[in-house]
Amino acid sequence: MERDVAVVLSGGAVNGVLMELGFLKRLRESDLWPRVGWIYGTSSGAVAGTMAALDMLDDLEDFMLRLQPEETFRPHSLWRLPLLGSHDYRLPETIAERLGDLVPLARRLAQAPIEVTVFATDVSNDAHGEGARMYELAYSSRTTPPETMAQAILASAAVSALVLPRPVGDRIATDGAWVRNFPLGPAYGQPGVELIVSFRYLPNYPHFGAEGLARFRRRLERFPKIPPVKALAAELREAEERVERGEPAHWADMIVRLMRVAIQQNTVLEERMAQDKDEALVALEQLRQDVQDIVRREGGRRGDRVARAIDEHFASAKFPFLGDRLIPRIAVQSSAGEVSLETGLRNPKPWSEEEKRLLIARGYGLLDEVLAERRVA
Repeated sequence: MERDVAVVLSGGAVNGVLMELGFLKRLRESDLWPRVGWIYGTSSGAVAGTMAALDMLDDLEDFMLRLQPEETFRPHSLWRLPLLGSHDYRLPETIAERLGDLVPLARRLAQAPIEVTVFATDVSNDAHGEGARMYELAYSSRTTPPETMAQAILASAAVSALVLPRPVGDRIATDGAWVRNFPLGPAYGQPGVELIVSFRYLPNYPHFGAEGLARFRRRLERFPKIPPVKALAAELREAEERVERGEPAHWADMIVRLMRVAIQQNTVLEERMAQDKDEALVALEQLRQDVQDIVRREGGRRGDRVARAIDEHFASAKFPFLGDRLIPRIAVQSSAGEVSLETGLRNPKPWSEEEKRLLIARGYGLLDEVLAERRVA
């Protein structure tokens, strides 16, 4: 069967991986799956998309059902925060222990019938780029060396608010959500794509309250005569006051707020550009037909000749969106709903298997509803 379907998966941390797992399991059961030729994913979408292309969704499900917060991003001691970020990136080691080294998997991925492209953000000192692709790194499983591809998948999922960037080949890269959280544009630009199936996770960002700061300050105030402790307690009190005023409590809170702005903005722009392009193509085609009809109807004996000349002018016009095709899309977007597993909290509660299965079922059910409406077997 000809492969003419592209899958697009957004970032979304642990909630995103679980919901995308359910989404992909439902897609695998449909008539569309043998037609999938490309998967574009960022962050959680990079991980889920890689496992789907390797036909390892069952392995991914087993992995996710066992996974706990400290095995993804483990909090650092407070004194290490200025140097290392707030968390230790444990996910690479956990993947290696339970799924195997990513480099051999990347070698298999290079030979898979589905091409996977993952996205990361370039934060190298000499980072550059042009236009909309500035600071964007895109790694294709067909053209990227397996060692680099393995690094790129892990860098794409390295949440910047928690951990430091990672080396990817000769670049230093971090979470791809900063530049391409929902990689819809590259799917539209891929020759051969006749249908796009997409999942976009709608995040609920954590709110940093002052409770933890207050508890920590009260502990420090037991030692009021030690100057460094007294100074730190005073800084914590100032942080509490900032929270009360609605300001960021600390640098991590500020980074999370900035991520929220950047990721939401680039995601909305990605969808808006695709929608505007589709509407422009439809409107242009309708205008061309209307003009031809008018010319043929009112142009008398020269009507057909003038209509052909007008058609040639339309064909040679240089609009930015010309050359693109109107590609239908089966789109799913959703938040985690009532069940949401948080990543990056200092004392997260354990993730239960029941909660994880509910998120997988949510992703599965959302696509199932859309496929039923489209009457896809």
